[in-house]
Amino acid sequence: MASEVRRVALASSAGNAVELYDFLLYGTASALVFDKLFFPSFDPRIGTLLAFATFGAGFLARPLGGVVIGHFGDRLGRRSMLVLTLTVTGLCTAAIGLLPTYSSIGLAAPLLLVLLRVVQGFFLGGEQGGATLMAVEHAPAGRTGWYGSWTFLGSPIGLLLANGAMAASTAVSGDAFLSWGWRVPFLLSLVLVAVGLYVRLSVEESPVFREARESAGAVRLPVAVVLRESWRKVLLGAGVNLGFNMFIFVVATFAVSYGTRQLGMARGTLLTAGLIGAFAQAVAILVFARLSDRVGRLPVMLGGAAFLGVFAFPLFWLLETRSTGLVVLAMVVAFTGSAAVFGPMPAYYAELFGTRVRYSGVSLSYQLGAVLGGGLSPVIATWLLGVTPTHASWPISLYLVVGAVISTLSLLAIGETLRRHP
Repeated sequence: MASEVRRVALASSAGNAVELYDFLLYGTASALVFDKLFFPSFDPRIGTLLAFATFGAGFLARPLGGVVIGHFGDRLGRRSMLVLTLTVTGLCTAAIGLLPTYSSIGLAAPLLLVLLRVVQGFFLGGEQGGATLMAVEHAPAGRTGWYGSWTFLGSPIGLLLANGAMAASTAVSGDAFLSWGWRVPFLLSLVLVAVGLYVRLSVEESPVFREARESAGAVRLPVAVVLRESWRKVLLGAGVNLGFNMFIFVVATFAVSYGTRQLGMARGTLLTAGLIGAFAQAVAILVFARLSDRVGRLPVMLGGAAFLGVFAFPLFWLLETRSTGLVVLAMVVAFTGSAAVFGPMPAYYAELFGTRVRYSGVSLSYQLGAVLGGGLSPVIATWLLGVTPTHASWPISLYLVVGAVISTLSLLAIGETLRRHP
């Protein structure tokens, strides 16, 4: 039993890592190259804004993907939907790596880029809810936070892979990075998808789902039941994720653009700092998730939400020193502290909804927070950077504080979930 649980948790983590690699790689490319290759006729700042807008387009499709794929996940099963989401997301990423640029086909280039990003976001919207449920629903009582968190290890691992691939490609391609070097990490997705599918196909369907379907049958329209009976949980759950996503995508995506364009730092320095921060987050996710099994989800996640607000100003103060050591410190602290919210999330969301509608409920709530937080934050941060004559960062910090307050109030309104059976 224990070995089976570990195998499922590892499969969820591996599959989610591949999907997050695909999704986060786009964010790194938006910060570094897409403005030059797909929006070259605009002022550099407007080009960056447009590149981040296409990054956000993927988030806009995520709630819809969560509803549609969650519907079939609640009716047909978690496993088959996860195979589908992994395959399509990876193919979209590889296709981006093959796209002609604006100089070759004009306006069709950014339009195709946005189309692939939207399809990618749609299928990712159904991935994360299902992956977390596979891990949580296989986990023994008292260990749901621990095993559920293995799924979200896919996020820092995906970021490690994305930034690592982009950093390696930068080093290898050198001056040719804008011509072909940026494409290599996108094409590498095909290899990662093959590995992810091999691992994911080796696990069985969730036993909790099988038992619920055999005893009570499938719900005809799961999302309708969720919206009728649990709409408050959906909105509050979205609020919890909103503040976290605002913070983490400013750190993981906008900070790279800010550091290179505004502060004049080397691209490699910022990518390396992100790699170290992502590794620290992976360790912290496990620590905070296990702690939440012992003391409850609420105190751990409230501490994390408070951190998001407290560190919003020091984050930019450290970046603006341009000191390599302090920039690395900023990234490590930011990624580590945010893990107090992120680590317990898989179990937390699963405990909000009943088994027969859980895939739909988790996907909709989580993805709404993701689109309102992470999807918009790089665009809003880029815009906020221009609202003062000196391009000061304090409006961005205030924006992150607002997100932290929303997460904190949402957590307090929901209360503790640990004793609710998953």
